[in-house]
Amino acid sequence: MSAGFELEIENRDDLGKGHSRRLRRQGKVPAVLYGGGQKPKAITLDQNKLHQQMEHEAFQTSILTLNLGKETQAVVVKDVQHHPAKRQVLHLDFQRILEDEKITLQVPIHYTGQEAAIGVKDQGGEIAILIADVEISCLPKDLPEFLELDISELEMNQRKNLSDVVTPEGVEILALTHNQDPTIITINPPRQEEEDEVPELEEGLELEGMEVEGEELAEGEEGTPATDAGEDGAKESKD
Repeated sequence: MSAGFELEIENRDDLGKGHSRRLRRQGKVPAVLYGGGQKPKAITLDQNKLHQQMEHEAFQTSILTLNLGKETQAVVVKDVQHHPAKRQVLHLDFQRILEDEKITLQVPIHYTGQEAAIGVKDQGGEIAILIADVEISCLPKDLPEFLELDISELEMNQRKNLSDVVTPEGVEILALTHNQDPTIITINPPRQEEEDEVPELEEGLELEGMEVEGEELAEGEEGTPATDAGEDGAKESKD
């Protein structure tokens, strides 16, 4: 069980939305620490230091160490709430971990060999990634930062399923344990660019309308248009 990230935390006694808003204005992030057979604990973290750690992809798939004075606690991130418009973390959920207790966590799938894939390099296909991360179960010591799948041999119209991902020893993909084996990546034929014929058709119609209109004007110059003549003729016959 390795812990590559450390964060300093403080206890949080006051709860409620109003207090959480004040903490955020002070550059703090409210969080909750739970699990491990202990009661939940409200804590706070420094927003800037948290952002520095979260720039690393492995932050959310690693064992973290929370430092409260001389006390330390190994945890994993279970949930992160981001501000919809600002670069700000609103809230975090941490789960305490025990060495002999399995944890479940979402980890990313890294697809290697994309540019060298036969369906891309030789056949001009386009890669479609359908699943980018997956939920796993394992002991903390076996937790991988990511899973990996080589697709360099994948050809046009071929696909890879979740069962094609090889997991490290002691790691289970939960979907497979529930008899779910979805397609996770495929190489599709290149999309055909549709010829934009509509503007040309519209232009032709406009030109055709102009010609018809010109012909009607020409008839008007030589004499009374046929419609008018018909009306006059009808009037003369009535008279």
